Amino acid sequence: MPFMERIMNFWNQISTIFLSFEIPDFLDICLVAFVLYHLIKLIRETRAFQLAKGFLLLGIAYILITALHMQASTYIFHRLFTDLIILIIILFQPEIRHALESVGGSSIPKFGFFTGSKNENTVRNETIKKAINDVCKTCNDFGQKKIGAIIVFERDTLLGEVINTGTAIDATVSKELIGNIFFPMSPLHDGATVIRNGRIIAAGCILPLTQSQTISRDLGTRHRAALGLSEEGDAVVVVVSEETGGISIAKKGLLERNISESVLREKLNNDLLLDTSANKNDPGVIKKIFGGLKR
Repeated sequence: MPFMERIMNFWNQISTIFLSFEIPDFLDICLVAFVLYHLIKLIRETRAFQLAKGFLLLGIAYILITALHMQASTYIFHRLFTDLIILIIILFQPEIRHALESVGGSSIPKFGFFTGSKNENTVRNETIKKAINDVCKTCNDFGQKKIGAIIVFERDTLLGEVINTGTAIDATVSKELIGNIFFPMSPLHDGATVIRNGRIIAAGCILPLTQSQTISRDLGTRHRAALGLSEEGDAVVVVVSEETGGISIAKKGLLERNISESVLREKLNNDLLLDTSANKNDPGVIKKIFGGLKR
């Protein structure tokens, strides 16, 4: 086929595509681009990114081998890519789980019949506020005495698997109880304490360590565990360093170090207290929902 004829055929194919292009096609492209963007953003700083590059190189190699009609190699690659979906699920299990948890824990506001009445939320806020105050005061004392501690505040993402690794307690938060848990000779002082709705649910819990390679080398196991849990959900984790006495807070895979008691209290109040000003009969609820979607 002459070169000019190939050019004309290619141009005719492009013209056909553009002439048949409709609004659903545009929306389809936008959706695929959105998914790919967030997928790359999700795995960019994890080991999964290296695996993804490895799969890309294998895909290029498979195309070349097929084009060159290398039968033995083509058979091996064909067998490999036949079970590709199962292989991806196994290798990317943590990232897939994180993505689903992120979707399920989106910031779309909840209606009143999911969050409880205004009075119930007010009572719950009082319990949480007392727990926050006790935790902040205790962390300040721990910092002065250089006693290590790691305290997890559960939010929308339930931490049942983490709780099951520790010792069940289910008690009201108090300075005395937290002090006993993290006393250096206590059997539970090395693990994490989990707080749910203003109550200590478990202590001595084991948290997953972060896989990030970009964090500071001077961070110990407590800080790495705090980051690891915050990467997998929406929990807020408070850490007191045993070496420096500094107070840190981890949220959404980010660690803010060496904060004061007042700053810690402010951040915990902002993250954990429910908004009691919202009402399920509020005429502006639709506006709030779409505002959440935009965020």
